[in-house]
Amino acid sequence: MRGVVVGAGGMGRAWGKNLHEEGYLAGWVDIRPGAAAEASRALEADIAFGIDLDQVIEKASPDFLVDASPPEAHREVTTMALSRGLPVLGEKPMAASIEDGRAMVETSERVGKLYMVSQSRRYDPGFVAYRKLICENLGQIGILNVDFSIGAHFGGFRDEMDHVLLLDMAIHTFDQARALTKADPVSVYAEEFNPSWSWYRGNASANCLFEMSNGLRFAYRGSWCSEGLPSSWDGDWRAVGEHGTAIWEKNSVPVAEITCGDDGFHRPTRRIEEPPADFYHGIKGSLKEFIDALENGTVPQGECHDNLKSLAMVFAAVNSAKRGERVAVHI
Repeated sequence: MRGVVVGAGGMGRAWGKNLHEEGYLAGWVDIRPGAAAEASRALEADIAFGIDLDQVIEKASPDFLVDASPPEAHREVTTMALSRGLPVLGEKPMAASIEDGRAMVETSERVGKLYMVSQSRRYDPGFVAYRKLICENLGQIGILNVDFSIGAHFGGFRDEMDHVLLLDMAIHTFDQARALTKADPVSVYAEEFNPSWSWYRGNASANCLFEMSNGLRFAYRGSWCSEGLPSSWDGDWRAVGEHGTAIWEKNSVPVAEITCGDDGFHRPTRRIEEPPADFYHGIKGSLKEFIDALENGTVPQGECHDNLKSLAMVFAAVNSAKRGERVAVHI
């Protein structure tokens, strides 16, 4: 397998390193003169590189493409690669608008090539253990709450973004909620705000309440301008089901308390822990599942039809916050 990476920024370099270590890196593209060449030299990779995607594809003869370009460029890069017959593994978010996302899915359908979006936090060992704990012990889930609270001083473009938390970060958490519950979004009421001390121009805090397809309510409370006592980057989770409650906090071992009797004001419970296993995680997990799908014809997590539902949650939340009312989530 030979892959071309588009984008030589922070995430592009992470993807390039990942592909290089696995023996897949054959080409690198970035529209900034010299950026792809510099990234290639840093890895001591003897590959094709340049500013023109067509030319690098011709030189590298890749089997797939990794799209680590900015979200605004995802539609152009991904549809071009798919139309050239190349499967694509793209960075999140899928697109800068739900309309672009739909167009990318339609292109994948039309040409019959795999387009997968890397939702790297699905491969976190703690998250996988938490999902197993919930599925095996809680029964029907009715309540899912997550708190995300981090004081993130990025500098650069994020400080000037509109809807910075919802558009740039919440996609991870919304996608994780879908993976945990196997439920699709129905509607959302969202509120955005920016505390007086925030260093972001756009709203860096949000509260969202989603109704999901099985009646579950998923509540998200997030902030990127909260100093001290941070949550984990995955957020701190609480799932409540018919048989008990499971929590995953600070990336610790997921734990549940399950009812084991019918007497008492508080019913007796037994404690269950689910230690995380060791496996490919993060973008390494995404790449492994993508390659497995190409080789074996399986449908990977993050396949574009499925990931469009997570993207729709983001833009529905933005729309709700703008309108100040509950809105339907349109896929």
